[in-house]
Amino acid sequence: MMVDPTLAEMGKNLNEAMKILEDGRNASDPDADRRQFSRSSIPGPLQGDGQDVASILQLVQNLMHEDEEEDKPSHRMQNVGEQGHMALLGHSLAAYISVLDRERLRKLITRIASDTTLWLCRLFRYESGSAYYHEDDREGLLKVCRLVINTRYEDYSTEGYTVLNSRQPVIYQSATCRPGLGQHLCSQLALPLSSLCTVPCNTMFGSQHQMDIALLDKLIREDVETGKLPLLLIANAGTPGAGHTDKLGRLKELCEQYGMWLHIEGVNLATLALWEVSSPVTAATRSDSMTLTLGPWLGLPAVPAVTLYRHEDPALSLAAGLTSSQPVEKLRALPLWLSLQYLGHDGIVEKIRHAVELSQQLLEKLKTLASIKTSDELDSEISFVDALTMVEDELNSPVVVFRFSQETSAESSGGSVEGYFAGEREVLDSLNRWLCERLAQLVPASGVDIVDLEDEGTCVRFTPLMTAAALGTQRSDVDLLVERLTELVPVLNCTLRLRLDFREEVYRHSALSYIEDLSWPGLGAVRYEPRVEELTDSKRKLEVEKINSELLVKLGDLDADLIFSTGLEFGPEKDCIFIGMATEDLDVAELVDTIAALGRDIEENGRLLENMTEVVRKGIQEAELQLQKDNQDKLMEEGVLRQIPLVGSVLNWFSPFQSTVKGRTFNLAAGSLDSTEPTYSMKAQTGGLASPETPTSSAKRLPGQRLFRREGAGGSDSHSETSSVGQAEDFSRERFPQPTTPSPVPDEAVSVVPESPETPQVPAEPEPTQENGEFGTQEEERQPDGQDAPVEETGR
Repeated sequence: MMVDPTLAEMGKNLNEAMKILEDGRNASDPDADRRQFSRSSIPGPLQGDGQDVASILQLVQNLMHEDEEEDKPSHRMQNVGEQGHMALLGHSLAAYISVLDRERLRKLITRIASDTTLWLCRLFRYESGSAYYHEDDREGLLKVCRLVINTRYEDYSTEGYTVLNSRQPVIYQSATCRPGLGQHLCSQLALPLSSLCTVPCNTMFGSQHQMDIALLDKLIREDVETGKLPLLLIANAGTPGAGHTDKLGRLKELCEQYGMWLHIEGVNLATLALWEVSSPVTAATRSDSMTLTLGPWLGLPAVPAVTLYRHEDPALSLAAGLTSSQPVEKLRALPLWLSLQYLGHDGIVEKIRHAVELSQQLLEKLKTLASIKTSDELDSEISFVDALTMVEDELNSPVVVFRFSQETSAESSGGSVEGYFAGEREVLDSLNRWLCERLAQLVPASGVDIVDLEDEGTCVRFTPLMTAAALGTQRSDVDLLVERLTELVPVLNCTLRLRLDFREEVYRHSALSYIEDLSWPGLGAVRYEPRVEELTDSKRKLEVEKINSELLVKLGDLDADLIFSTGLEFGPEKDCIFIGMATEDLDVAELVDTIAALGRDIEENGRLLENMTEVVRKGIQEAELQLQKDNQDKLMEEGVLRQIPLVGSVLNWFSPFQSTVKGRTFNLAAGSLDSTEPTYSMKAQTGGLASPETPTSSAKRLPGQRLFRREGAGGSDSHSETSSVGQAEDFSRERFPQPTTPSPVPDEAVSVVPESPETPQVPAEPEPTQENGEFGTQEEERQPDGQDAPVEETGR
């Protein structure tokens, strides 16, 4: 078989390029390329001789991994398999085919477009349809709107927007449509926002995520009576948030009644390729148009979305932009054409079926877990807001959305604890946000994400149709997801229950302020307030910031399982300490007492340092004045002759002079300047400052037991394993106290002696020593065996 050498070379180069780009680092030197790129991170001029393909691909790889750090796990990239390589090859082939001669190009693109359209229409049961391929998934709906406008307004092609003044067009969309979709259509079509009508969902009967058909009928009749033209209705076969499907059959009848165009989009359209399709989704085959996003469903990178539509006038389709006379634009279908042939009909159906089975597996697992209950039970821990409403369907929605809710406890008078404190909805939203983030970290292959629903709040969403093909999600990943969820639910329950206890304990301490931050997923937030009230607002703010920052560092150094932080990055509260998730055996009272004690210690130490600084400054000034006075008195007593260098030495030799001026000592503890005469006469200094005792917890912890854990709690495995050993060691320490190394005593006295030009030599006296804040003569003292003698400091 003859093979085009250019095509063979293209496929070979693509395989080599993918190997280079998929390799995270160089095997020989992992950091060589990164260091080389960091040196040339600033772009320079183009090289005169150019670079080879390998160098350019290496540069692209460095750019892809530029922000990765070695101590952090790399982001999980899409699993680009063989079918992905075919899609990427399609883009290269499109560039190569575009240079063919016009006749060969026309024949080739006609075959590609017709084949792809026929396959998709048969695969998704859309008979007699045409296809429009587009990169932006909103572009197909926009072109359809142009087609409907050209169809309903005959003079639009010649008169333009002026014909719209006769009857204003109205586009109807559900309240659960993609955010910003209607505004985008109005801006691109140059229509006022009054041409967009958002239809609310059901409030009394049916799903709260389905369009209210009775209300839609009422709105259409009102618009017709006011002279407006109902143009198009956008319905959902799988809402973006919860994956619900509107009642498409009833909506189609309503559109036929008022001559409207029905457009459908949503992830549930993928199930049309299966043999067993639910009745609401089957009605989508009767719609006037629908948009398919095959890339996420099949795990195909960089393939276009497809909008299938039915219209008999090709001229209007050309005017609307659904078809093009440019052959190159028709090559958008080439990557999809190659990928569909590679996968085949069975491969496509298998991928979609696998995703649907993963959703059903997760739903069944969550139903059977003892600690997780479905939405039909009032005391559920996980309340399902999706995938359980389609009771009449044989096939459930491939989207599973669940939300953590409080468990029933005996302390709440036998009922659910829901609503037992203010701001419960916001707290539950923050906890569910934390739950989703933790599940995404623990099981990255699951692809769970956060979704905010209007009525239910923040929920966790599992959409395998959009993520499984790219991430390679398997049934074992779903089992692991349920296992991790089972482990996290008790943590959430404990944290939610202990939030009130934490708040009450904080209120018991006057120095602590409870910070009400409902968006924090944890035990709560607290701020230590200094007790000095005479500070100005600016100084008090600086003092609060300083104390709480030091307190956060001290709490982080403790041997505890709790996480202490400054809160959310863009949170409203600053200069406070946020405590993370809690477990069942947490001693909230000990935690709050420790925070208050550490904060008090930091405040007192800071205040002592400030007072000592002021005392030292004043004492130095007083000592300088006293030294000047003593020098003057000494000069008056000794006389002028003794101040002459040579004469004074001779005179002091023959007639030594005993001065009545005594030295001075500065007592840091008392902040006073005293005489040194008692020190030399008694050989000791009294009134020393005893070092303050560090407050410690009276509770004794066994080896292996972390801080803030209650004794005997079921959640402390290490405590139960080492309890007997710990009791024996505690008993031994009580009977035979271990020697402790004495802490160094700070210098408490600074001796100040008057200056003199000449001082007679006197015999050296025994140097006084400092011990426990007092001065005395150094004497040998017998120490017990195995103990070191305390280090003594000397000074005058």
